[in-house]
Amino acid sequence: MLSKSKYCNGIECVKKLWLEKYYPEVMSDLNNDSVFENGVTVGNIAKELLGKSFEVKFDSNLDNMVKDTLALLSFKNIIITEASFKYDDNFCSVDILKKDNEEYEMYEVKSSTSVKDIYIDDVSYQYYVLSNLGLNVKKCFVVYINSKYVRKGDLELNKLFITKDITDEVLEKQDEVKSNINFLNKYLIDEKEPEIDIGMQCFVPYDCPFFNYCTQFLKKPNVFDLRRMTKKKKLKYYYDNIYTYNELLKEDIDDKFKQQIEFELYDKEEYINKEEVKKFLDTLTEPLYFLDFETFQQAVPKYDGISPYMQIPFQYSLHYYENGLKHKEFLAIAGVDPRRELAENLVKDIPMDTCVLAYNMSFEKTVIKNLASLFPDLSAHLLNIYSNIKDLMIPFYNRSYYVKEMKGSYSIKYVLPALFPNEADLDYHNLDMIHNGSEAMNSFTNMENLSKEEQEMLRKNLLKYCELDTYAMVKIYEKLKEVVK
Repeated sequence: MLSKSKYCNGIECVKKLWLEKYYPEVMSDLNNDSVFENGVTVGNIAKELLGKSFEVKFDSNLDNMVKDTLALLSFKNIIITEASFKYDDNFCSVDILKKDNEEYEMYEVKSSTSVKDIYIDDVSYQYYVLSNLGLNVKKCFVVYINSKYVRKGDLELNKLFITKDITDEVLEKQDEVKSNINFLNKYLIDEKEPEIDIGMQCFVPYDCPFFNYCTQFLKKPNVFDLRRMTKKKKLKYYYDNIYTYNELLKEDIDDKFKQQIEFELYDKEEYINKEEVKKFLDTLTEPLYFLDFETFQQAVPKYDGISPYMQIPFQYSLHYYENGLKHKEFLAIAGVDPRRELAENLVKDIPMDTCVLAYNMSFEKTVIKNLASLFPDLSAHLLNIYSNIKDLMIPFYNRSYYVKEMKGSYSIKYVLPALFPNEADLDYHNLDMIHNGSEAMNSFTNMENLSKEEQEMLRKNLLKYCELDTYAMVKIYEKLKEVVK
């Protein structure tokens, strides 16, 4: 049986659909938990968009959902969420279905801030199912997030969501939908794996979890291991049968890619431009403070002054030198707006006119600027911190300091193990529960739903993770000073 998600996967790439059925065990985990959670949250809120609605509860027996939907459709006027239908072995659940006499409107709800082409395909499949069952669907809409909305007081659904009429596009695709369904069903009953080459469908509209499986025939390392090269450029080399590092070196390739290739291919020793590193260090003044924030995002803003997907700081770590290395930290209580308390602690912990180091400072600066706008009484101090931030990433971004283990990246998660390969206390893999920013964000977002004991354990591990972020910066800074002596 085809569902709307299977249909969409199939038109992106029929091999993806086939692998999901026959070899799901080769699928990679893309860590999309937060995306899923946002989708659920947005979907639940959107149920209130058109007024009072009736929900068809999920049942693993899809026929029961269809029966429940038919019962609700006996009413003359009704709004149904998850209205479920089956036609000729094609199943779909409509996010919101509005019935007005014998005319219907379909609303597909997305947690995105724009309308992607795949959404049109999604709704077109649903329309195909409903129209072939004899329902008179007059209008089709995509409901998505308005990124410019700022919450002030009660949540305003008519401002949070944008509703786009896509009826004309859906009607134009009906012959295509019928053809696609026949095509996909043919592949689903064939136990022979489709011979589909890799392409942009591996990355757009979403990264494919089967990419590693589909590229296992490529000798490692290859063009897809290059950092900072566009997907389109990588595919161009691949289609020209130029993808091994040896082959790429024969091309007129950008110096930053050539550097990554040569260092890994020829096992080159570290490169240090001491003059450039020293020039960077000379821009820093003591005392030095090392700052790192952890943030979370809300598709549906819970607090005033928040826009969808705005970075909301809930934690920071601060290392600094004062008669030796010292450390301060802050972690908010889950379930409450953390911004005011965090901002107050930040201005207490960082003196005015102090040099602050961050890694990829644009993130920290954005967080601080937003806090300054929100709290005028703290603004002068916050903006003073803002204006004194320097970026520890610069020597690595500029490739003034490069070793092969960085693999073309200047991310601290690559730089740190490259510079300190044998130091267990600097290895994020040795931490409990929280190993990266995504895990920190997802864990804090869910913390309020945990027991007191679970919250205490999670808080302990969040603090350890964030502390390592700034301790790592301290170690990198000391390494830079060491190599220019």
